Amino acid sequence: MTALACPVAIIGAGPYALAAAAHLRAAKVDVCVFGKPMEFWRQMPAGMLLRSTWEGSHIADPLGELTLDRYQQTRGIQLPRPIRLEDFIDYGRWFQRQAVPHLDARQVTRLEAASEKFRITFQDGDPVWAQRVVIATGIGSFANRLRQFDTLPPALASHSSQHCDFARFKGQSVVVVGGGQSALESAALLHESEAAVEVVVRSRRIHWLRYGTPLHTWLHRPNNILGRILYPPSEIGPFGLNWIVDTPPVLRSFPSALRSRIERRALRPAGAGWLPPRMAGVRITTGRVIISANAVGQQLRLKLDDGSERYVDHALLATGYRVDISRSAFLAPDLLRSLRIVDGYPELSAGFEASLPGLHFLGASAAGTFGPLMRFVAGTKYAARALTRGILGQATDPVTPKVASYERERLQKPSIGEHVS
Repeated sequence: MTALACPVAIIGAGPYALAAAAHLRAAKVDVCVFGKPMEFWRQMPAGMLLRSTWEGSHIADPLGELTLDRYQQTRGIQLPRPIRLEDFIDYGRWFQRQAVPHLDARQVTRLEAASEKFRITFQDGDPVWAQRVVIATGIGSFANRLRQFDTLPPALASHSSQHCDFARFKGQSVVVVGGGQSALESAALLHESEAAVEVVVRSRRIHWLRYGTPLHTWLHRPNNILGRILYPPSEIGPFGLNWIVDTPPVLRSFPSALRSRIERRALRPAGAGWLPPRMAGVRITTGRVIISANAVGQQLRLKLDDGSERYVDHALLATGYRVDISRSAFLAPDLLRSLRIVDGYPELSAGFEASLPGLHFLGASAAGTFGPLMRFVAGTKYAARALTRGILGQATDPVTPKVASYERERLQKPSIGEHVS
């Protein structure tokens, strides 16, 4: 068996992995990328819309040229807003073809640390040795499943991340558990698939974001000074807190307990402001918790904390994700034991490097250090730049137009008319 060598290996091929690879390539760092482009996103339910704003949905490249606007121009199309899931996936794959044209789609099955290097093993054979590894595998392995549903078969209870199409629930009764965007949009899609839907929410009311409302649209008109004062590009969290969230180095300097409080407040479960019209006809029960779930024949009996019961065909757990890197099956036990982990998150340096030298984490796994911005595409800009600075050992951003001339010419010439399949 032949072992190949790679200076920097990136595991994952979603927005964070692609942004990191683009920045490192621009800085003349040899990079190997392992993963299928936008794989996690392609497993999300068809028909979903992005809650993020247009400005917060660009995947970062060093020159700021591979934006959604550029993608529209290249394709000769006008994307609807909010952005459709299928359009964002196509944009991500277009970004990959422009900035990271060569990647290895094999699945990583094991990452081990040995002799100041890292050994990466795949399903189908030859391992790769890397001097540094960047883990940007997203949140797929961190689905948060409520304990009272643990013993139930998938036919009766499942997490929302397990579905890419809700058509199978046509004519069935479904309880959706949760009060965030995933729960509310899943309920809307189930309702549109002709399922009988009820949403059960722990909180006393549903919180709705202003994205897409007339006021939000007015504030985001070009040259609206008030809008620029109120909202940073990411628009994560309430006014005041949103600017702190948008500044990861500031958050990193805070005590971990304070960072956790800020994250809980910034990521309070909420639905996009454009969802309510699609929720007409969906029963919503607030201020209630499901305390038990039992199979009764082919159905599910749910008991709520007010003593009421529901007999339904399925329970959909749209209960979000809880980062715990020990649940990443490909990380070797010895490697995990060498990491400093707090509440499931690895402790990271300014360059996103873990306590094991040469190992970096991006995306949601970095949120414990850098805050909730790392859970959103908007965080790719800061993360990719800081990672590149860390790997190059520079205190200032090395990705300048002079260094990052990686295909500037190609981007400015025939790519506008380039065919994108």
